[in-house]
Amino acid sequence: MTESVDVVLIGGGIMSATLGTLLHELQPDWKIVAFERLGEVAQESSNPWNNAGTGHAALCELNYMPDAPGGGPLDPAKAVGINEQFQQSRQFWSSLVARGVLDEPSSFINSTPHMTFVRGAKDVEYLRRRYEALKDQPLFAGIEYSEDSRVINQWAPLLMQQRKKGEPFAATRVPAGTDVDFGSLTAQLFDHLAESGVDVRTNHEVRSLSRQSDGGWLVKYRNTIGRAPNRLKARFVFVGAGGWALKLLQNSGIPEIKGYGVFPIGGQFLKTSNPEIVSQHRAKVYSQASVGAPPMSVPHLDARVVDGEQSLLFGPFATFSPKFLKQGSWFDIVGQVRPHNLWPMLRVAFANPDLITYLLSELVKTHHKKVDSLRIFMPTAKDGDWELIQAGQRAQVMKKDEKKGGVLQFGTEVVASADGTIAGLLGASPGASTAVPIMLGLLKRCFPEEYPGWEPALRELIPTLGETLNDNPADAGKSMAATAEALGISL
Repeated sequence: MTESVDVVLIGGGIMSATLGTLLHELQPDWKIVAFERLGEVAQESSNPWNNAGTGHAALCELNYMPDAPGGGPLDPAKAVGINEQFQQSRQFWSSLVARGVLDEPSSFINSTPHMTFVRGAKDVEYLRRRYEALKDQPLFAGIEYSEDSRVINQWAPLLMQQRKKGEPFAATRVPAGTDVDFGSLTAQLFDHLAESGVDVRTNHEVRSLSRQSDGGWLVKYRNTIGRAPNRLKARFVFVGAGGWALKLLQNSGIPEIKGYGVFPIGGQFLKTSNPEIVSQHRAKVYSQASVGAPPMSVPHLDARVVDGEQSLLFGPFATFSPKFLKQGSWFDIVGQVRPHNLWPMLRVAFANPDLITYLLSELVKTHHKKVDSLRIFMPTAKDGDWELIQAGQRAQVMKKDEKKGGVLQFGTEVVASADGTIAGLLGASPGASTAVPIMLGLLKRCFPEEYPGWEPALRELIPTLGETLNDNPADAGKSMAATAEALGISL
């Protein structure tokens, strides 16, 4: 007899972990099964060495607030929105720490000031206008701006040592930034789920999804050790499998996935654990992206804390692989092609020649040339102090567009069936940092009948659910102070 469950989660990353935790808190009587094809959870995009670990709150990321045409006033709306979402994640994590679901906060989140550093008169003027647009926003309280080398040297000494005189530069700094180990966070959430009765099956790969006459789903899977096939039925399926989400959603046959494709972009980081260097830099410093670079390739010099070890990362440097995951298939990029998405993908290729040029230039960079890029941030960088590590694969969303035919989209997107019985997540940054609001949106969309009854319990986990903090300075300050104290981070 085929096993029947309420919920199937596909993929052992932060998205499935977050949704599973929310559903288990809301409906502890539901039977939930999570599948991960690898031997452990959090081994792809959620692994700490496969991402930058930035707690994305738009404190330093310029792509959330692009320059206005003609140098006019900047619109902070998107930056504020990203910050609002991160506050929900902070509240959720704080509640889970209080309930004993998560361990000591420093095991997954640590205070790390967020900075932006730019050079050249044009970018300096842009950063000044950005600061002016954000400094009075309640969620950006405490942001600082300087063009003074002495001040910036106090914030991040490695940026200023041996820098040439006469070069215009500027920086902003927000002490309340964070470094997040999403791998540790994901593992802790799945550990709690397993201890609470959720069936977490590693080394299990979902092969197909078939809609049943009763509206549910037949999930066919196999054990990757021995390859024994099996199946089960589920009322609801979430596909949080990174780049493979597209493949499984296509396999499901839902019409909502038509027109979608993904473009895989890999990444590498330069890393050092030299204590003499690491001790001089306690910040995440972002700058402007290179011409043609995708938004997630914005260069940044980051302080990291992983498993208690402090290190610095610089990058990312783009790489190319046809795989949708680090441990994916060489045929992923061609296997996604369907009649309905071929034209949008071709239009994306035609419309983004700068991206192709950028990728080619990145692929031919030697180690020395990569450290040269670092020296723009850190003039004293030496080749021998830095090693190259491979980061994760990011699957940028390509989708049909009425005007352009197809567009390459930055960010994440939930694709769900009309009846809400299946949903999946496509895209990349700032996904992990905003996993909580993304999954709250999914709950409201896919469980419209249950959601109103869940709201009181959700407000216990996320006290300002449904509120806009930035419009209420007192509430914003109170919320940020409470989560800072609960998580042991700077306000």
